[in-house]
Amino acid sequence: MTIRHLDRLLSPASVALFSASQRAGSVGATVWRNLRAGGFQGPVWGVNPKHAQLDGVPLYASAAMLPAAPELAVLCTPPATIAPLVAQLGALGTRAAVIVTAGLDAAQKQATLDAARPYLMRLLGPNCIGVLNPHIGLNASFAHADALPGEVAFVSQSGALVTAMLDWARSRGIGLSRLVSLGEHCDVDFGDLLDHLASDAQTRAILLYIESVEAPRKFMSAARAAARNKPVIVVKAGRAGNGLAAAASHTGALAGSDKVYDAAIRRAGMLRVDTLQELFGAAETLALFRGNQSETLTIMTNGGGAGVMAADAAAREGVTLAEPSPELLHRLDAVLPPNWSHANPVDIIGDAPLERYTATLSALLTDPAAGAVLFMHAPTAIVRSDDIARACLPLARQAAPRVMGCWLGDAAVAPARQLFEAARIPDYATPEEAVHAFAMLQTYRRNQRMLMEAPAASGNAPPDGAAARRLLDQARAEGREWLDEEEAKAVLRAYGVPVVRTLAVAADTKAVLAAAAELGYPVALKIRSPDITHKSDVGGVRLGLSDPDALAQAVVAMKQAVAAARPQAHVAGFTVQPMAQRPHARELIVGASVDAVFGPVILFGQGGTAVEVLADSAVALPPLNRSLARELVSRTRVARLLDGWREHPPAQMEALYDVLIAVSQLLAAQPLLAELDINPLWADEAGVLALDARIRVAREPVSGAQRFSILPYPDEWVRRLDWRGRPVTVRPIRPEDEAQHLLFLQRIEPEDIRMRIFQTRRELPRSELARLTQIDYDREMAFIVEALDAQGEVETLGVGRTVSDPDQVEAEFALLVRSDLKGRGLGSLLLGLLIEHGRSRGIARLVGVVLRENTAMLQLARAMGFADDGSEPVASDTRRVVLALT
Repeated sequence: MTIRHLDRLLSPASVALFSASQRAGSVGATVWRNLRAGGFQGPVWGVNPKHAQLDGVPLYASAAMLPAAPELAVLCTPPATIAPLVAQLGALGTRAAVIVTAGLDAAQKQATLDAARPYLMRLLGPNCIGVLNPHIGLNASFAHADALPGEVAFVSQSGALVTAMLDWARSRGIGLSRLVSLGEHCDVDFGDLLDHLASDAQTRAILLYIESVEAPRKFMSAARAAARNKPVIVVKAGRAGNGLAAAASHTGALAGSDKVYDAAIRRAGMLRVDTLQELFGAAETLALFRGNQSETLTIMTNGGGAGVMAADAAAREGVTLAEPSPELLHRLDAVLPPNWSHANPVDIIGDAPLERYTATLSALLTDPAAGAVLFMHAPTAIVRSDDIARACLPLARQAAPRVMGCWLGDAAVAPARQLFEAARIPDYATPEEAVHAFAMLQTYRRNQRMLMEAPAASGNAPPDGAAARRLLDQARAEGREWLDEEEAKAVLRAYGVPVVRTLAVAADTKAVLAAAAELGYPVALKIRSPDITHKSDVGGVRLGLSDPDALAQAVVAMKQAVAAARPQAHVAGFTVQPMAQRPHARELIVGASVDAVFGPVILFGQGGTAVEVLADSAVALPPLNRSLARELVSRTRVARLLDGWREHPPAQMEALYDVLIAVSQLLAAQPLLAELDINPLWADEAGVLALDARIRVAREPVSGAQRFSILPYPDEWVRRLDWRGRPVTVRPIRPEDEAQHLLFLQRIEPEDIRMRIFQTRRELPRSELARLTQIDYDREMAFIVEALDAQGEVETLGVGRTVSDPDQVEAEFALLVRSDLKGRGLGSLLLGLLIEHGRSRGIARLVGVVLRENTAMLQLARAMGFADDGSEPVASDTRRVVLALT
């Protein structure tokens, strides 16, 4: 429904438990005990018509008899009672309920949702453990233990993991800000809680245990918004899950559901880990070390073996060890004995006195090229570990966050470890843990960079979308599921993908020979059949046919092979194509399919006939731009081959990125495209060439930009207008507008800034500027008006912005026009476009909060149909104006 009233669920002022019980071992008794024992300061009421009191506390027979409407109701009553009880509580004024009860059938769940909807009452569950907020002593759950207060929120679909997490966290002294069991999440889901926790001041990191996502667009928007504010770390169950069993293409088989979840988590700027222990370890690393931007690592150790273990871990994790510069080597030679390692790891030798530790650490931290420093120490009898820690801590604090600690051992190094932890220097028990944490941080930074990308649905030259659409529509009209090879290549040509010339001919030798004579030998021969998708599997491909005799024999042999392998298949003929001579080409696959959860996805990897066996592929969510296409390619092993080796020159990567962006365009513009394989796609120093392609057509739309999990740049809202005799462009803002937007803001007078944000700002932080230009088009819109200045440079004249609540019922607007252009109609132009956009998105009402003294803005709003809704006190400095859009 909405994020409204989630504060009543997570931080209520009063709680009522329905089916409070004294029966030992019952859910009602356990929840009652937890509510009473947790230290919650608000009233806790029990409801049970069978008992007058419980533990000396009066019970109430029904909701109507409660002293007041509880802010939170916890329901443990039988399934048939839940919907009527929710309706009764909603009418009384309750706005949140935890449904602990299990066993509700589909009709009962729907009846409960229907009962809650008129009151925007929030429902957690059914079949959930409950909710805990240790900061207010709330334990509205039947968990076996309470939680310690802390700054980490945990949201889980698994009740068992909620209790396991409680046990695990308490035993390690780890505190939680919120702990929520979603259960069957008929209402409150991950998206709702991410939106709420993103702005929760008591939560600095959000941990999720995910089994499934039902509202992908909502989830992705909420996750991306939350991940901009604080670390969001995910354990996703089901890494061993299979792909879609019905997939008919290589792409469909390779793009399994877990790979798509992984792509979604990456694209949302979150971090995926595998275990509960990693979940908390990642949260701690990001809390203490997130500010580190180093791409390389230097290992400092007093033991060669420990250094080798750390270096081995770095090799496994793909962490680059910094190469010491000549200047650094010179500084280290001055403070280390002659037999030191002279390399990274920097082995300072086991007999190192205190001064050697501080001198070495100082030298490393003086050199920015040394990157992050992993400080490792194994206890010796030469000097106490805690003395080393005290001596090195001033250097580590001054260079934070560049230092990671690894005190090897247990009791002998415990005081040193405690000193580092108290100073908030990240510390790890083993070299492997430390290196893994650094690798995880690099992954997190890459994911955060992806979060900042907001590409358009298009990126290459304008395609001939109409030609491609005709081919897809024709196949659907004829009842065909697959385009033939020539049709598929025609679709690719329409989107700018280079394809090998192909002639489709009838199933007779004469036609085949005539086609080969036109193309020139040598040629490739392939079977044409709507019933055969993988031609090589049935002997339907022959390559390198160098003369008419070899070609004629291949025609006969291919007919026999196909008839034996697929006797029921209809053979429409053959395709003939010239054999391309590109000795340095690497075989790749580029494909697309539609995931059951996240919609259209794009796949890239190593191609060829053994593509499933090689399984060297990666998946991304569209839309793509060059940065995202480059990142997708980089996640495969074949990427290293594309860089070139020995006599093989590097492939032309820009041409490859063009193909990936073209596939993104196809998915955005062609809703009937269900599956696509370009395999093999050749890539070499001359560019790319598609040798074979398959496209499956859906009966109903399954693709299209509106089915993307991340809404692409809405280029349909780009308008070119004449404003007072000056050509202007009005368009949605882009991430790359950051520099241009900063120049625009610098031309705004301080008083105009105050009218806009109610305070005067002398400077804008880089993070806030990025937030203004990197927007989620599913929830926000920012239209800019731009034109050419006297020097022919593009400049921004004004901006109009709306931000809607997650349920898109209400959107708040704001306008800002350059100070030297006020009063000339730009505000009216922008507000009119925001109103049009809001109506197109189904927003119910547009609101603005305007300073009372901003008479120009109030007059403009009234002229555009807005009215003061009267919600602001008469003495307030602001007015709230509202326009109903529906």
